[in-house]
Amino acid sequence: MEQTADAPETLERASRVAVLVPCYNEAVTIGKVVDDFRRVLPDATVYVYDNNSSDGTGDIAREHGAVVRTERRQGKGNVVRQMMRDIDADYYLMVDGDDTYPAEAAPALLAPLLADEADMVVGDRLSNGTYGQENDRAFHGFGNDLVRVLIKWIYGFEFSDVMTGYRAYNAVFAKTMPVLSPGFEIETELSIHAVDKRWRIAEVPIDYRDRPEGSESKLSTFSDGMKVLLMIMSLFKDYRPLALFSWMALLLCVLGLVAGVPVIWEFAQTGLVPKLPSALLAVALVFVGVLSFSCGLILDTVVKGTRKEYELEVLKAYERYGRR
Repeated sequence: MEQTADAPETLERASRVAVLVPCYNEAVTIGKVVDDFRRVLPDATVYVYDNNSSDGTGDIAREHGAVVRTERRQGKGNVVRQMMRDIDADYYLMVDGDDTYPAEAAPALLAPLLADEADMVVGDRLSNGTYGQENDRAFHGFGNDLVRVLIKWIYGFEFSDVMTGYRAYNAVFAKTMPVLSPGFEIETELSIHAVDKRWRIAEVPIDYRDRPEGSESKLSTFSDGMKVLLMIMSLFKDYRPLALFSWMALLLCVLGLVAGVPVIWEFAQTGLVPKLPSALLAVALVFVGVLSFSCGLILDTVVKGTRKEYELEVLKAYERYGRR
């Protein structure tokens, strides 16, 4: 894992940078967020996508110099999907509109992209301890740690911070990223996609500050947390079917043996099968286990074919967008 903390003194002015700010009812903070990023990245364009706000978020952002667009489909994932479709740039910097992430860290996040050392850069809130100090919402840290452990266990890559909303990525990554999640699962999806498709990932420690007074989080710890876990399992099925179905096959075969060994032992002793239901259950479990493993093999072949097609699409994207 690469980590880059030092930013260049100036960004390459020939590169187009788009600051992407998905927003829903952030009137308290959006003006400051736009001002901060316009000050730190004066050559960048700040795009604010208003996701059906009822508090004038879009009007405030426009007054402060942002390019404001509207996304009617509710949910952060829907907003990010449309941003990637609409906006053409060399580099993208995605940040929440709640003023919890410092604009001053933006050059450091862009630095690995400009140096062609990474395709996606993650703003790590956890390593320096500021997230734990500032965020007093129960279970948020636990949820982040749980997702990190699951991704490490399933995909073999350890993120320092998975759920951060502060990220940067290049044009090829943005234009080949298939956004499927509609809501707050988008951060998990971005992370897993980057690992599975072997994109270069860098992490940059950043400071985190809690929301200012009057600003409320839209994240539901339990309902959105469950959606994140379901997204991880869904992508596990889509990206690693052989591993998933192999574990299922192993479990089923073990259960089949547990049910069948007493029957086999009694048959060896007496020559009789008095526990016919147990025998049928054991055979059924082992059969379904073998079937599960066969499904995993077939789906793994499909996934490998899809991966090859994706790699070809990435090559076409490099030809179109170039290596910035």
